[in-house]
Amino acid sequence: MKKINIIMLFVAIFMVSLSQVNAQAPYKNGIGVTLGTTQALSYKTFPTNHFAIQIDLGTKYCYVYGTHLWSAELAPNFMYQGRLAGNLYGFVGAGGSVGYTWKNYSYFDNYGETSSNHNAKAGLNGFFGLEYKFGAPVALQLDFRPGYRCVFNRYFAEHIFDWGLNFGVRYTF
Repeated sequence: MKKINIIMLFVAIFMVSLSQVNAQAPYKNGIGVTLGTTQALSYKTFPTNHFAIQIDLGTKYCYVYGTHLWSAELAPNFMYQGRLAGNLYGFVGAGGSVGYTWKNYSYFDNYGETSSNHNAKAGLNGFFGLEYKFGAPVALQLDFRPGYRCVFNRYFAEHIFDWGLNFGVRYTF
């Protein structure tokens, strides 16, 4: 019972911190595109001064073990963002992704059958980079996303370490 009370206290503190005024964030909301290893529509919001949530919906490319792998994915990322100098901000955080993958060619699996090229995937990633907020309602972002993903095949799961280097342009409001 005591453990449940402690958990409820932490949840309450977290919810109160999310409801605070957004005084030092570079903007409240932003929408734009991410280009690079990930090509996606991107939405970023600041629920508190330094806590940001970025959600990307799009495709991602990865070259793994001689295989070109594409995925359509939804990737929420949670980060701490702070001012470095002037209008330059740095951020660090983590996130995940869920989606659907496909490979560019057919292959035979260990059972002598043509393996499915269409699979589910899930992943976890780190998230860090820089963002510059112009005086106009525009922000540019450069980020690096090292991560782990698991592609679920018919008979097994492929465990993959991958990374992403991306450039983002966002309209802020």
